[in-house]
Amino acid sequence: MSCQGFPRRLRLLTAGDYRHVFDHADFKVHGKGLMALARRNDLGHARLGLVFSKKNVRRAVDRNRLKRLVRESIRLQQQRLPAVDIVVLARRGAHELDNATLHRQLHGMWRRLEKDARKMAVDATGS
Repeated sequence: MSCQGFPRRLRLLTAGDYRHVFDHADFKVHGKGLMALARRNDLGHARLGLVFSKKNVRRAVDRNRLKRLVRESIRLQQQRLPAVDIVVLARRGAHELDNATLHRQLHGMWRRLEKDARKMAVDATGS
């Protein structure tokens, strides 16, 4: 049985980690109300960082719900994701999505990220 936890090694912890993803993003994946930036890493597993600002999601209860659902989605999909550092950003209106819609959006985003990363790896080895 695989480990389904979300330990510290699966999180972006420092400002430098976030800055590296923002400055050198290899992938950009959009969903309704959310956007994910990703940068390849050499760790062999995905790491997650969250940026949900008050400007885009006013109420703390909404920000916390969104963060909890994104963490849960990553935790369940961590075996399928490529070795990338991911920063998920909330856009205006993200708090209006219900949980089922948000899960579908995130699942689609992770599939697109996986597909894009696979395509980039093939392109890099092919040329």
